[in-house]
Amino acid sequence: MPKTIKEINEKIKQGAAVIVTAEEIIDIVDKVGAREAARKVDIVTTGTFGPMCSSGAYFNLGHTKPKIKVGGGTVTLNDVPAYAGFAACDIYLGATAMPLDDPRNKIFPGEFRYGGAHVIEQLVGGNDVRLEVSAYGTDCYPRKALKTLINLKDINEAVLLNPRNCYQNYNVAVNLYGERAIYTYMGILKPDLGNANYCSAGQLSPLLNDPYYKTIGIGSRIFLGGGIGYVYWNGTQHNPHVARTENGIPEAPAGTLAVTGDLKQMTPEFLVGTSYVGYGVTLTVGIGVPIPILNEEIVRYTAVRDEEIYAPIVDYSKDYPGGIAKNYGKVDYKTLRSGVIEIKGKKVPTASLSSYHKAAKIAETLKSWIHERKFYLTEPVAPIPGVESGVKFKPLTERPMPE
Repeated sequence: MPKTIKEINEKIKQGAAVIVTAEEIIDIVDKVGAREAARKVDIVTTGTFGPMCSSGAYFNLGHTKPKIKVGGGTVTLNDVPAYAGFAACDIYLGATAMPLDDPRNKIFPGEFRYGGAHVIEQLVGGNDVRLEVSAYGTDCYPRKALKTLINLKDINEAVLLNPRNCYQNYNVAVNLYGERAIYTYMGILKPDLGNANYCSAGQLSPLLNDPYYKTIGIGSRIFLGGGIGYVYWNGTQHNPHVARTENGIPEAPAGTLAVTGDLKQMTPEFLVGTSYVGYGVTLTVGIGVPIPILNEEIVRYTAVRDEEIYAPIVDYSKDYPGGIAKNYGKVDYKTLRSGVIEIKGKKVPTASLSSYHKAAKIAETLKSWIHERKFYLTEPVAPIPGVESGVKFKPLTERPMPE
């Protein structure tokens, strides 16, 4: 018999809900079948922990005496520029922002050792950060300069606001044509198929356990960065209309989530500033999503295994930067996690940019929160666009500028 989220929440309240992780549900479905598993299990918890560049945080700094109009001025946090095109004391700090002078470390060129993501991690860790403001001054906001230390506990609002996280599957990156190592957001790729990097929690990943977005929607409560967050929209580059396997798993990068949550609840364990040699900086984010088992169909999706999830092999030396849509076969995550795959007859070592261990810890943590009645499910207020929506990711159309 189908269940509702309201019924599951009542079971959580009574301490009677059955919660398992996305790893555990696989064995349960094997042993008792999908129908019985759907009857017995109420929630499956998922997790992912990986670099998510489209991340950042907004802050309300509070007013100074005399007042200063931060909006429209220039703002830095530990020399990293923040966006100040808002009101008097609201700013947004992007994860990939880097210091204004020279983002590369003077001693180790190209290491990109510090940026907005590291500032966010330091604030979450309780550290002081240097705030510097230059403003033009107005009658109501006469002050023109500010230099001070700030701390997360002293800021009014501090909110993680990430436009694109939690990719539903992703590429396996290789350097097929290059004669030298190349430096990408998928890490360092050695020439002549010297290595292959991938980035997904596979069978633990949230959107791979709900491939058609039947339970995850706008308003869904989630684990975010060690605290509680919410899905506020589909993420940018959301692309549900891609090739899928018989059980709905996309065989290319597909859906994404836009997420938000109170930065003051979060921890540096699950929100980490990360540097990419020769590329830049990013924020590694921990996300966990509970999947309510409303019926047999949903439990079948959550029982997906790594060997049933295929990722495309993509060349980042020539094809990807040139905008060429081409792959060199597909490989399943069980094989990727074995440490070696075969491409064009050559054995290639693999490495993951995301942490499966941390993803499993997130799923377990979310499971414990629900058991302890610290976390209840929410009904989505609107669905995320699915396959039937016709939503597709479009490239930029370049047009000549008028003379």
